[in-house]
Amino acid sequence: MSRSTRENGSGVRLPTPFRSVPGHRSSLASFDALVVLTTLVWGSNYTIVKTALLQIPEFGFNALRLGIASTLFVAVLAVYPAPGDEGRRLFATARRFSPREWAVLVGLAAAGHFLYQLCFLGSVARTSVANSSFIIGTSPVAVSLLAAAVGQERVSRLHWVGAVISLAGIYLLVGVGADVSRASLAGDLLMMAGVCCWAVYAVGSWPLLARHSPIAITGYTMAIGTLMYVPFGLPDLVRLQWASVTPGAWAGLVFSAVFALFAAYIVWHTSIQRIGNVRTSMYSNLIPVSALATAVVVLGDRLTGRQAAGAAAVLVGVGLTRLRRAQQPTIPAEE
Repeated sequence: MSRSTRENGSGVRLPTPFRSVPGHRSSLASFDALVVLTTLVWGSNYTIVKTALLQIPEFGFNALRLGIASTLFVAVLAVYPAPGDEGRRLFATARRFSPREWAVLVGLAAAGHFLYQLCFLGSVARTSVANSSFIIGTSPVAVSLLAAAVGQERVSRLHWVGAVISLAGIYLLVGVGADVSRASLAGDLLMMAGVCCWAVYAVGSWPLLARHSPIAITGYTMAIGTLMYVPFGLPDLVRLQWASVTPGAWAGLVFSAVFALFAAYIVWHTSIQRIGNVRTSMYSNLIPVSALATAVVVLGDRLTGRQAAGAAAVLVGVGLTRLRRAQQPTIPAEE
């Protein structure tokens, strides 16, 4: 049996974090706070990226930030000790992945880093921020449905109640301004496709996390996805007037790469490993709240009563899913 798993009474292998150890609940609560911090980073990232995109074309910007994040992951994999095996680096343990697992990694890279990024940017260019934000808010529902459909996790009624309340809150935040029209239909469909890609990436990566490090899973998939994406960004980079880009735009690019991709993805995958896809995905509903708070504080936007009510509903919905820990997920036994 792997060092990272154990068996429960029914023979199902569970990640080490589910062990009943002193301080286990408090450690999970502390990790929840770290996941919340990640959503704050992602929420503030919208404002930062929007400013940087005024000077750097979208596909070129994304190619650069993916490249920076992937470089950081490769560097970490080259020097970071493998858990439980201090004599080896994570990069050297790549041979521990079976050929079937490498095929899964390539598929996850295509879904979660290549196709998702193409759908996201294509949607932003063709529909409104309100439409895209509201559609993104459905991602926890998509993840929960897929996880339940493949038998990965059992979703409680309390979770569904929390998801509905949270989705209603997102509607109050951004959905009221959404407008379904022929002009935005292509962008809306692209964002829906992006949500599906993210659900496949999240649910598909979790079984691998029972046997491998979150840093390894995230690093390899992002590096492979970046190789797929870079050719789409090269034309923008060739035409870019590099000398005209201000230090502020470069700072925004670095922030987005280091914190919104590199650090945030490590935390997110570790959260999936520890508490499962269903509960982790609910935290993504905090992103619109964080984005709204950033706009109010940084851009001086006014907070309306409707938006305040929407933010409160999102917090209540996420809180409901935290009241009772979801039933322990089923992780496939190692082959």
